[in-house]
Amino acid sequence: MKEHTILIIDDEPGIRAVLTDILEDEGYSVRSAGDGIEGLLMLDDACVDVVILDVWLPNKGGIDVLKEIKEKQPEVEVIIISGHANIDLAVKAVKLGAFDFLEKPLALERIITITKNALAIESLKKENKRLKAGIPPEDEMIGSSKAINAVRERIAQSAPSDAKVLITGENGTGKELVARQLHRLSKRSNGPFIEVNCAAIPDTLLESELFGHEKGAFTSAVARRKGKFEIADGGTLFLDEIADMSLSAQAKVLRVIQEQKFERVGGDESLTVDIRLIAATNQDIQEAIASGAFREDLFYRLNVVPIVVPPLRERKEDIPLLCSYFLEKFSGKESIRSISTAGMELLLAYRWPGNVRELKNFVERITIMSDEEEVSSETVGFFLNEKRKSVRPEEMKPFAGMKLSEARDAFERRFIEMKLKEHEYNVSKCAEAIGVYPSNLHGKIKKFGIELKR
Repeated sequence: MKEHTILIIDDEPGIRAVLTDILEDEGYSVRSAGDGIEGLLMLDDACVDVVILDVWLPNKGGIDVLKEIKEKQPEVEVIIISGHANIDLAVKAVKLGAFDFLEKPLALERIITITKNALAIESLKKENKRLKAGIPPEDEMIGSSKAINAVRERIAQSAPSDAKVLITGENGTGKELVARQLHRLSKRSNGPFIEVNCAAIPDTLLESELFGHEKGAFTSAVARRKGKFEIADGGTLFLDEIADMSLSAQAKVLRVIQEQKFERVGGDESLTVDIRLIAATNQDIQEAIASGAFREDLFYRLNVVPIVVPPLRERKEDIPLLCSYFLEKFSGKESIRSISTAGMELLLAYRWPGNVRELKNFVERITIMSDEEEVSSETVGFFLNEKRKSVRPEEMKPFAGMKLSEARDAFERRFIEMKLKEHEYNVSKCAEAIGVYPSNLHGKIKKFGIELKR
């Protein structure tokens, strides 16, 4: 995963130090500058994703720095902070393109949350720019099986229309790829593709995320904010994991679909947008309807074109093609590797509960952990945990009538006896090998009545 870079521009060393520590703890790369001119120079020299910018700066004021950032790198999100905040200044900053406006003293958890949100929007902007430029996606729909060809055919048939699509399938099957392909082949391909993971947004924030909010709608709403429906105008809105929405949120989405209009949170102005709606879920939607967790009327509104993405176990003939694709992707074209025939047989026999995503992660793991030109069946088996998955029933018979605590003790005794024998009953060496203190091992030996043979 790409490491995001945050640039802090603030003339207070203490603020820079605190923000740097917090953001680095979150896994970000952080750079900092003490004035606007230095900050702009850093922005030119480094690939920055988000800027945290103080309004009051020496040499060049924060508002002027904001203007220059938005002129040079409009995709970079800017979070404005100020110890002398007022509504007029906040509105001016947001109108100039600031992502958000925060007052000092800073609430550190809020800084983290807003930074994550800003990074998400920045990624969307870059994705839309890439789509408009016609750059191919990171991953493609790989395979020649009957099952995946049926999905391709359904995409080709439905993409040119504006019909709503409901994509269903297990985790890791490639539902997002289907949604992106629908967008790329549609008449909206030059418009934005906006994705919302409904499962990742708290219910209390989902309405604002989807429909936006007006200034003053709630405590932190210092300015008007567009929602995802507005941002997707002219393009495609992809509601992923829609079955994880609360019933109240489902009702609001249904109303927008039925009436083709909505209001921002805290507003009374009716807005209309021109979007193509695609939804996806990994849940059994009929079961969710039967249990009352999903609205049947919303299902019928969304399910104009149903697309079911098959699990990998139902298209195993695609596994060799997928492996070749991922090996090339992760190994580099100069050193393309392969998987042995015996290794491929193990992959074909495995059920892949995590589907294509699991296979992708598996191939990436073996390219990192193994230097074999042709990956052996032993390597494949090791990383698939074949020994654990192929435990024979007769091996479990000694534990069959035991409770969990008894079975755990029985296994632990066997394991310690085996390891002691391996290390010629040297307790210190054995303890080091199994990762415990010698005193702990002595306690176990006493507990289980293990005889130390000399």
